[in-house]
Amino acid sequence: MIGSFKGAIFDLDGVIVDTAKYHYLAWARLAQELGFEFTEEHNERLKGVSRTRSLEILLDIGKLELSEAKKLAFAEKKNNWYVEYIKHMDESEILPGAKEYLIHLRNNGIKIALGSASKNAPMILENLKISKLFDVIIDGNQTSKAKPDPEVFLLGAKGIELQPEDCIVFEDAEAGVEAGKLAGMRVIGIGKKETLQKADRVINGLFEMIQ
Repeated sequence: MIGSFKGAIFDLDGVIVDTAKYHYLAWARLAQELGFEFTEEHNERLKGVSRTRSLEILLDIGKLELSEAKKLAFAEKKNNWYVEYIKHMDESEILPGAKEYLIHLRNNGIKIALGSASKNAPMILENLKISKLFDVIIDGNQTSKAKPDPEVFLLGAKGIELQPEDCIVFEDAEAGVEAGKLAGMRVIGIGKKETLQKADRVINGLFEMIQ
């Protein structure tokens, strides 16, 4: 069992909301523009990977080589499409149990931080109408190192004025679980045990935390 904790740090995508489908739609649209098909199976290779690396994988699938300037332009175009998609998100897209568990934690005096690589995290939380449930939001605008580097979680702990050992991390990606452990925190993985072996506990979703 996990034991007591004073702070909870949540990843965003795959934990509180699922924006993966919007990333997929944007990448597939870009591939179509470049003249090849990008399937959901291809998309599996992009999970937990940076935008720059994702573009490299996409171009590899399409067997294309582009100049650095064109790569930058296409990466920006993809992100603009993605932002356009997520602008229309609403409360109905919060994953089961996520809002209820956040409220439960607040009611029990637990400090809450977001630790996400997404630069669009604040807008997503606003659209979901759950921004006020977080004491601090650490996103891609404040971090320079990607998970599994523990930077995002250490900044989260600092933001809620707690020591790492007093915090618990909720993550759905292998790199995120590793980042949490490297930060010296306990980690609850959301997903499959075989993928998230380093987590202290693995659940199917935050709805399990309020049962």
